[in-house]
Amino acid sequence: MSTITPAPVVLIAEDDEDIRDLISWKLELAGYRTLQAGNGRAALALAHEHRPDAVVLDIGMPELDGIAVCRQLAEHAGTTDIPVLMLSGRTRDADIELGHAAGADDYMIKPFNPQDLLHRVNGLLAAAA
Repeated sequence: MSTITPAPVVLIAEDDEDIRDLISWKLELAGYRTLQAGNGRAALALAHEHRPDAVVLDIGMPELDGIAVCRQLAEHAGTTDIPVLMLSGRTRDADIELGHAAGADDYMIKPFNPQDLLHRVNGLLAAAA
């Protein structure tokens, strides 16, 4: 008897609805299930409630920015091992280092190629398996 493995769940935390929808569409087309949040507080609540397999996290969001969300995910026992792909328009090396220091496993600069984002999410999930 075979068991069906559910599709991985990716939480998309992005305040720009068009970008959030694009990421969701690309991931769902590839077979992922998605959760969506438009601000940092909602992202944390969804992460704690649903325990996604990965998070795509914008830095510049209302209520809590992505750096604070990433730190809180890394510090909480229930979410510490969720891989995080940080997504930002901030391009300086110091910004990228800050993202990694907060706990991000990868960092992508906007504008981004949706196919590249999919490859990076696939890589994060493979590494976490």
